[in-house]
Order: sequence, then C-alpha cells, then structure tokens
Amino acid sequence: MPVKGLKGIISYDAMEAVRNTNEWMGATAKAMGSYPMFALMPNPAFHLLSAWGRVTERSFSRMVVKPDWELPPIAGEDGQDHVVYVEPVMRRAFGDLIHFRVARREPLPRKVLLVAPMSGHYATLLRSTVTSLLNDCELYVTDWHNARDIPVSEGKFDVEDYTRYLVDFIRHLGPDVNVIAVCQPAPLALAATAILAEEDPNAQPRTLTLIGGPVDPDAAATEVTDFGNRITMGELEHLAIQSVGFKYRGAGRMVYPGLAQLSSFISMNMETHSKAFINQIFAEARGTASDADKHNKFYDEYLAVMDMTAEFYLSTVERVFKNLEIAQNRFTVEGRPVDIGRITEVAIMTVEGANDDISAPGQCVAALDLCTGVPAAKKVQHLEPGAGHYGIFAGKSWRLNIRPMVLDFIDDNAALPDSVKPKRRRKPGGAIADCGISDPIDSENVAV
Repeated sequence: MPVKGLKGIISYDAMEAVRNTNEWMGATAKAMGSYPMFALMPNPAFHLLSAWGRVTERSFSRMVVKPDWELPPIAGEDGQDHVVYVEPVMRRAFGDLIHFRVARREPLPRKVLLVAPMSGHYATLLRSTVTSLLNDCELYVTDWHNARDIPVSEGKFDVEDYTRYLVDFIRHLGPDVNVIAVCQPAPLALAATAILAEEDPNAQPRTLTLIGGPVDPDAAATEVTDFGNRITMGELEHLAIQSVGFKYRGAGRMVYPGLAQLSSFISMNMETHSKAFINQIFAEARGTASDADKHNKFYDEYLAVMDMTAEFYLSTVERVFKNLEIAQNRFTVEGRPVDIGRITEVAIMTVEGANDDISAPGQCVAALDLCTGVPAAKKVQHLEPGAGHYGIFAGKSWRLNIRPMVLDFIDDNAALPDSVKPKRRRKPGGAIADCGISDPIDSENVAV
C-alpha cells in the first residue's frame, strides 16, 4: 500500500479512536456517577458526573450510527392509521431511490422526488420534511450511502456521477414527478434537468424547487464560500482527505470523513452548540431530560454523520464553488456541455432564507437567470424573512409558510383536480402569520 494511503488510514483510525475514547469516558462517568454507594453522600457533583456521562456517551455513540426513518403512521380519513413502509425502488452502489409507501392508500397524483444532500449527513436529516409531505404527496427520496461502507471495487463517485444518478432517478419516475432539491444538490438537480431537456425531453420533471442551494456561490459571501476561495485544492486534499480505516468495508477508499465535517459544522456555531449541551447536562442532573426531548431528537440526527468520497467532495469544491461551472453555465458531464438554457418546459421555484449563513440569499435565486428558456410565468422566487438554513426546509418557516407555497406551486403547474388539493392559507405576498423562528432547534444553522 502506498505510504500516502497508509498515512490516511492511520489518520482516519486515529480520529475514530478519539471518538471511541470519548464514548467510553462518557459511559464510565455515567456508571461511576450512578453507583448506588454514592447515594449515601448527597453531593451534587455525582449527579453532574452521571449527567455529563449520559450526554457524552450518547453524543459520541451517535456519530457512527445511521438513523432509522421512524416515520409515524399517517392518519386516514377513514379513522385508521396507515403505516409507512420504506421501499427501495432503484438500488445503486452509492445511493438508492426509495419510496415511502403508505399502507392501504391509493397512490396520490402529486408525485414528489425529494433530493437529499450528500454533505455529511444522512437523508434522514430530512425526516421532518418527509413527514410533513407524506399526507399530500407520493414521496420518493434519494438515500445516499456512507462512503466508508462502499468497497473500493465499486469505483469513483464525483459530481458528474451524482448528476447522472439524478438523471436516472428522475427518468425512472416519469414526467409527472416534481423535484425538490435541498441545499447542496440544488445546482446538480438543475444540471440533471438540463441533461434531460436535451437527451430525453419527455422525461423532464414537471416542476423543480430549489431550496437554499449554492447555484452561484459568488452571489453572496458566507464562511463557506470564503473558505473555498482561500484554500487551494492541494491544501484541501492534504488537510481533509483520508483513507477509510480497516474497520469498514470501504477500507482504503479515499474520503472526506464525516467526523471532520461535523467538526466544521460545530465550529461555525460553537457558542450555540456549547450552550445547548451545557443546558442538557443540567437537565439530565435535575431529572427533567427525557430520551426523546427536543435536544436529543435534534442532536441524535445532527451528530450522525457519513463520509463522502474524496472525488465528490473535491470536485464539488473545485467545480461548483471555485470554478463556478454551474453559475456560469459551463458545467460538463462526461465531456458533454450541459446547457441550462435548454430547459424550457419545467416550472422552477427558488426558496431562500433571509438569515441563511450557509447558502446566503442570492446564491439560489441565481438559477432563475440561468434558465433563459423558461417563461417568466413559470419562474417563482421566495425569500423567507427571519429564516436560517435549517428553518427553510425543516423548521417553523417550512411548516408554516414554505411547505404550503411549494405545494401550491406544484398544483399550479400540475393541473390537479381540486379534490386532491389541500386547503391552505396564504397571505398576499406569500407570507403567513408567525413565520419567524423562535424555537431554538429551528434556529440552528445546520450545514447541509
């Protein structure tokens, strides 16, 4: 094995050893602080020690676990609960197309493909988004795999491969599908639609909704874009890329580790995360915390991270952020130019959050200017006041305002019968009451 690859494996296993050690320390502290003998000594230090251990063990153990979907049953008009089953529709080495089948419910005419980001978290990060759409949509999701579990023999996976996956998934679902891309996949979903417009016009989606995505990263500066502009590709590869350790099936595969991505996520909002964990420790010590409280529900998902293939991470930074290939309509796939101007029949909507510090306002709406072939009547843009990154697809702003607008947009371009359209309330200008974010979990800036 090359020295560079061996060095990468050592670094990867060292990071895993640190995580494992912290998990062990938490379990040890939990056991010691809860030892029955210490109950004879009414010292709050033991309660705090046990509480710190419970929070620490849970936090570090979640980092290597793929969360389950755990979707609640759908309440039917007949008074029955309809169980939701997760069924693969297309299986691929690096990601599957899955369908959420609602038992004993006829397929709904509003077919939606929710494109989950591949940026360090599993598709289950969109669990609340999925739950909110299941009542009104026949829902499909891209379920990307953890690169550490994919053998080297499966080959590479970069932005071009990702785009081709989207092309195949959309083509399989048919022209009546409505695509919703959240954050990172927004520019690549746009490119996939353009490929279909040229190769197979009859397979284009009916609508394309882009939520908080970096279509033009230079349109508005953030810490993410500043970092991408400062660092060279050589530095990035040297500092960020490691080889999967011997513990996993993908041993030897070059990846950007999820643990490294998680560190960067947390560092961007260190004060907020630190306060959240300190408060949880005291809640545990007081006995007011619970297994499914707001903190645990959020961080069980937020801390569950996955590795990305090195070629996908590096090509995303180089081609989407540095070279602006999507923003300048110079993107190519397998050597063939992808002309976004070829899109003419697809209705396009962009959604941005006014307080989004991951994909700032201006980055996503740039997609509308690129779609020169789409009539103005089929273009919609929305800027959500007071909303951060997480809020526009899974927080209060999504629940109260953005979700109804997206469904209205789909219905307006799908000519669905009135009988299947849910009743929704929208104020003039696309806003509804109480669209601000007061929930501390909603206001978390989750980088995806």
